Amino acid sequence: MIIKLLAEGGSMVTGPALSQKLGPVGIPIPQVIQKVNEATKGFKGMKVPVEIDINPSTKAIIVKVFSPPVSELLKKELGIEKGSGEQKKFQSANASIEQIISITKIKLPNLLSRNLKTAVKSVAGTCASLGILIENKPAKLIVEEIEDGVYDKQISKEITETPAEKKKQLEEYFAGVKLQQDKIKKQEEAAKAAAEEKAPKTATAKPEEKK
Repeated sequence: MIIKLLAEGGSMVTGPALSQKLGPVGIPIPQVIQKVNEATKGFKGMKVPVEIDINPSTKAIIVKVFSPPVSELLKKELGIEKGSGEQKKFQSANASIEQIISITKIKLPNLLSRNLKTAVKSVAGTCASLGILIENKPAKLIVEEIEDGVYDKQISKEITETPAEKKKQLEEYFAGVKLQQDKIKKQEEAAKAAAEEKAPKTATAKPEEKK
């Protein structure tokens, strides 16, 4: 029996789907949970693909852990819980090209890309869907710049370390972006509250009294 799932690294808990599959074959669920958590403890804070191979006859349990999704690696690297729900309007983080190359190298064996440059473009594309800036720019623009060879030097040399001064500059730039975004959100919330206040309230009709 093989069970495939996306587990929370090091802190998986019992769920109905797992219980339904393990219950009929008499496999102790706590034992499976323990093995999965031991195998994924190095990925705390991330969701990782897991394959649980169980032999119903011998009760043997083998846990295989696969590389986390690109989105999870990006969130872990950039210290964010989730991406932006409105990518065209709000940004969630600001990455360096070196960070993108680093994550790409981790995922390269699992990607269908023919080379590192193509894979870096793929990871940058995921940044676009999460609302993550790269080098202070929209990720879609970075994808075009990668294609045009702007970052060929960093990619060919497989540079994965971001210089401290550059990292500081990226953080300062995003702090300014976040400040502006917070102002916009407050304005939108205030406008929404004002609109609700002005909206006519429907009077609740009283039920007719029984004679």
